[in-house]
Amino acid sequence: MNRAAVNAEEVPLPGWSGALGNFALKVLAEIKRDNWDLSILLCGDKTIKELNAKYRGKEETTDVLSFELGAEIQEEGGVRCLPGDIVISLDTLRENSRYFQTSEEEELRRLLIHGILHLNGMDHRTNDDTEPMLALQEDLLKKLKEEPPILPAGGER
Repeated sequence: MNRAAVNAEEVPLPGWSGALGNFALKVLAEIKRDNWDLSILLCGDKTIKELNAKYRGKEETTDVLSFELGAEIQEEGGVRCLPGDIVISLDTLRENSRYFQTSEEEELRRLLIHGILHLNGMDHRTNDDTEPMLALQEDLLKKLKEEPPILPAGGER
């Protein structure tokens, strides 16, 4: 059984954070991962810029960061995987949505899938959609398009 914890820093924890966690569990099921404890942090541009500078040496904002841990812990009933943390900037998510002319819902799903794939050991050299990781990301996005919405219609972001 997978678990997903959603927290927030710099921004209030959105009421839809549980739906985001549920979507993450669907993604993990699609990529056939089990016994994962996934950590998701929602933040603003200030926090993600600080993390990007500290851990990647890039003094700029970004939309999503993945911090791979790749640890395992023994629990009663088996081994649990602690793959790492996904950090999503809600500010940059909104900017991306406008820039790419897509809904915030779709962009949020894309960023979460992207982060999960990085924690699953995948990477990409460019942003070309023929990159295997990015092609899988878009395939998963299409496959999971009928899942319940994460964001409320016209409501809180």
